[in-house]
Amino acid sequence: MNARANVAVINLSRVLLAVALAATMTVKAFAADEVKVGKAQGFIWDFVPADVGIAYGIFAKYGLDVKITALAGDGTVQQALTADSIDFGLGSGPGMAFAAKGSPALAVAAIEGAPRDLCIVVAADSPIKSVADLKGKIVTVSTPNSLSDWLAKRLSITEGWGLDGIRRLPLGAAAGRIAALRTKQTAADITGPEAGFVLEEKQEAKILAPMDRYAPDFITHVVFARKDLIAKNPDLVRRFLKGYFASIAYMKAHKEKTDAVAVSALRETPTSASKTYDYLISALSNDGTFDPKAVQVLKQSFVDMGILKTEPPDSELYTTQFVPVTP
Repeated sequence: MNARANVAVINLSRVLLAVALAATMTVKAFAADEVKVGKAQGFIWDFVPADVGIAYGIFAKYGLDVKITALAGDGTVQQALTADSIDFGLGSGPGMAFAAKGSPALAVAAIEGAPRDLCIVVAADSPIKSVADLKGKIVTVSTPNSLSDWLAKRLSITEGWGLDGIRRLPLGAAAGRIAALRTKQTAADITGPEAGFVLEEKQEAKILAPMDRYAPDFITHVVFARKDLIAKNPDLVRRFLKGYFASIAYMKAHKEKTDAVAVSALRETPTSASKTYDYLISALSNDGTFDPKAVQVLKQSFVDMGILKTEPPDSELYTTQFVPVTP
């Protein structure tokens, strides 16, 4: 092989090496960070931005590969965060009290303010036509001192009936409460509008009123992140929140595409998904900001519900490091 050929081979080798290195760097540059997210409940519409963000590649734009797990309530979310089995939790505002009790997680953004995702439903053939008709009646709630129980108390007080103007009956999971409604053992139930619209479609029940009017200043749902993740990798927290709130912005501009995801992810019917969207879309926060007045009401609710003995300082519950979120 002559000198010119040797030079050509060497140059070709260098080009191939450069291409290989460039390809490797490109793979590394575009390798998405896997993020594990736990939902307090898999059927809650307010958490569907996570599904929308995956379905339409919104998280991918922020270099994230998001994996969702449906869990069994706020307590399970906090357990998963403690066990380091999830990076972010989607849970309730009242779940922020776990941080004051020693959970290694903080709320990093507010998803929803006033509790529009809870409503009063009555049987389809019920003689109750307005909230005023509930005075002295039995209303089922999930558990004693739960958010639904607290809101039932707020309703009674707001309507001028005193703390016990309606009789609250805790019956646990939704199936048992709806069964009591069907058999006329209770006058009404406090549940999510997702369930309410499904029952309306079946002509078994109807939505009487939303519950946000009884706690207009509140924080119903939040994003949680582990404290160690906040400290060690704030960029990941920031990117996840950008993806989440970019997904909310996408939802507000694309109803039909959002409904398609809700039908698939939440097992809603097209009709109930459409109605739920109209009912709840305006309740979702645009930027995750924590309203100070709402935080104060939330902290008072911790005491009212018997979760905490005293109101905790803000720093034990949440951080404003990442809000307002600007996707």
